[in-house]
Amino acid sequence: MSADRTVTVQTIDRGPVTIPEPSWCVDSHDHRPEALCDTSHRGPEHLAEFHGYEVARAELAQYPHAEESERGIGGFVEMGQLARTLTPGELDELAALLVDYAGTLRRLARQLSTLKAGEQQ
Repeated sequence: MSADRTVTVQTIDRGPVTIPEPSWCVDSHDHRPEALCDTSHRGPEHLAEFHGYEVARAELAQYPHAEESERGIGGFVEMGQLARTLTPGELDELAALLVDYAGTLRRLARQLSTLKAGEQQ
């Protein structure tokens, strides 16, 4: 986290709370109020789309005030929605997308390792 940036979030249990915001966070934090423990930081979304279907989504995420889970930075991954019979060409296309997306996940893993190493200092 960077001590230089802060954001004030409206919470239902504590009212407005100002918290440090990491440099990688792109969340506007202007969504509906939630409990402080549910407040999160989100990095840019990395999408894998195939013929209009979202196949995978990944982003850095952190819940700095979580009560029942990890508070550190993690990689949030969501996969699903594609359910269709594909031609041989489409299967090759999808395979190429997934190989490319694997590179995206590897880059996120390296970024996450760097950020977690910075938390330890």
